Order: sequence, then structure tokens, then C-alpha cells
Amino acid sequence: MDISTGFISSLLAIVFIDLVLAGDNAIVIGMAARNLPKHLQKKAIFWGTFGAIGIRAISTVVVVWLLRIPALMIVGGLLLVWIAYNLMTEKKEHTNIAAPSSLRAAIQTIVIADGVMGLDNVMGVAGVAHGNITLVIIGMLITVPIIVWGSTMFIRLIERFPIIIYIGGAILAWTAGRMITGDPLLKTYFTPILALAVDIIVVAAVMGAAIMKKRQHA
Repeated sequence: MDISTGFISSLLAIVFIDLVLAGDNAIVIGMAARNLPKHLQKKAIFWGTFGAIGIRAISTVVVVWLLRIPALMIVGGLLLVWIAYNLMTEKKEHTNIAAPSSLRAAIQTIVIADGVMGLDNVMGVAGVAHGNITLVIIGMLITVPIIVWGSTMFIRLIERFPIIIYIGGAILAWTAGRMITGDPLLKTYFTPILALAVDIIVVAAVMGAAIMKKRQHA
């Protein structure tokens, strides 16, 4: 395996995206397991997280493969623009997450809810990977232990330093630009300089729109 600067930078981007978007995972786990007896909560958290991450890994590999089809990179890039914008502007509510009183039901709730809510994570990682399954696997091996044991701590870190969300949004927007300009249908029309300019414009537009919306709410 050729460890290049591009490989390392993509791996770091995948790890950062995983961590920034791991907050939902921690919240879903906590809410789904909250009605269980204390001695069952750890089991629900472990097996629920194990199942959720397994489904997320399979979904990411499938999306990585699908993005090789012409035009789907454009669609994926546009979807990632929306995900980046929502990451920086939306305050997500999780009050509708059920809290079952049985271990099996709690595990099912964690797996299903995380699968439904994990589209942003899957799209972000698949976009950065650019078809490299090795990147996806290594990224998950690094971030899975952090998501299982440290995601709650990372949520508190984000609350203390909100700029982390904006960095994550910028990485997702940059990835979106790369996906759009790198699609087989459009690639021949973009020189490296023009593609870079489009990437910068996409990041600036998403960041600008998010900051404006934040100011309106404030």
C-alpha cells in the first residue's frame, strides 16, 4: 500500500468527519438505552453500537461502489453540500427516539435509528474515499473505539468549541466540490486550476449561507 500525502490527508478527513458526525450516534445510544436497568445498559450500548457500525460500514462500501457510476458523483456532491449546510445550521432534535424496556428492543432501536440518521456520515466518508475501500476500513478502525467510548466527550468538546462544526462543514463542502468536478461526465471540462476554483467557491458559498442563517437566528 502506497502511503502518500493524499492518502494521509484523506484518512485524516475521514476520521474528522466520523468524529464530527458521531454526536448523533452517542445521543441515539443514550436515549434508546435510558429505560433499561443499569446492568443491561452496557450490553445494549455495546451490541447496538456494534450493529449500527456494521450497517454503516456496509452502506459506505456500497455507496463508494455506486459513486463510480457516471453522474452519481454529481448527485452525491450536491447532497453533500446540503449535508454540510445542515451540519452548521440545524440544531437536531432526538426527542422522538423510543426508549424500550427490553435489551433486544433497545439494540434494534439503536441499529435502526442510527442507520436512518447515518446518511450524512456515509456520504461524507464515501466522498472523501474516492473509491478507496482501504481508506474506509482504516478510518473506521481508528474512529470506532472513539465513537463507542468517547463520543459523549467529543459532543462536549464541540459545545465548548463550536468552530469544530464549521471545520467539519468546510471539509464536507470541499469534498462535495471535489466530487462534482471529479465526476466522469464533467472531469474533462475542468483543468486543475478551474476545479480548485470551483472547490473554493463551493466552500465559500456553503460557509457564507450557514453563517448568514446563524446570524438571522441570533
